[in-house]
Amino acid sequence: MKKSKERQEQGLFVTEGRKMFNEALEMGIVEKAFLSENYLRECGEVSCPYETVSNEVFNKISETVTPQGVLALVKIPGAMASERVKEAKSLVLLENLQDPGNLGTIIRTAEAAGIDGIVLSRNCVDPYNPKVVRSTMGALFRMPVLYTDDLTLFVKELNKNGFNTLATHLSATKPYYEADYKGKTAILIGNEGNGLSDEITDLAREKVIIPMSGKVESLNASVAAALMMYEVKRNK
Repeated sequence: MKKSKERQEQGLFVTEGRKMFNEALEMGIVEKAFLSENYLRECGEVSCPYETVSNEVFNKISETVTPQGVLALVKIPGAMASERVKEAKSLVLLENLQDPGNLGTIIRTAEAAGIDGIVLSRNCVDPYNPKVVRSTMGALFRMPVLYTDDLTLFVKELNKNGFNTLATHLSATKPYYEADYKGKTAILIGNEGNGLSDEITDLAREKVIIPMSGKVESLNASVAAALMMYEVKRNK
């Protein structure tokens, strides 16, 4: 729950709550569950390895304000996610995104908008951080999410393969809704405080801006990503 390194080494992450547990159970990706006495009394046994803990112990290990009595160790998708990203026609690329809530919202919105996959630079927040997992509301199970060790190289490869790479940038003059979303599209979103690096921005085929009124200087990263992802959906 606390260490990204442990999650990666064991190939497991933690999910909590009945909805996400049942979904992971249906997908056959639950390694082990921890059930409170109350959960067992209400719902009965489950079809995966599990351990029963007292209600008091469960409340200690839970990270939610109102625990639902079930916490599970779930397998991190590997090769399957990688293959789906290779075949993608629409992607969101995130550079150094740090806020778990932002990443979780982007993953959830990406599924809703029909995006094929999400690619993270190595300095992004871990998508299997419990706060990210909770905010995806189960979308993390269905949306392919991958790290790349070299985002620059990844963008160059997308350009070679016919993707229109779109960078959101405050220096751009073209409104985001005038960009070309009809073919293979990759949306580039940067860090919450600094935006996209100059290196990644310069690689983009199109630079776009989201017009803003008032004295607002920039939008939340997840809001900016959502607007552009729905342009992809609208143009399909």
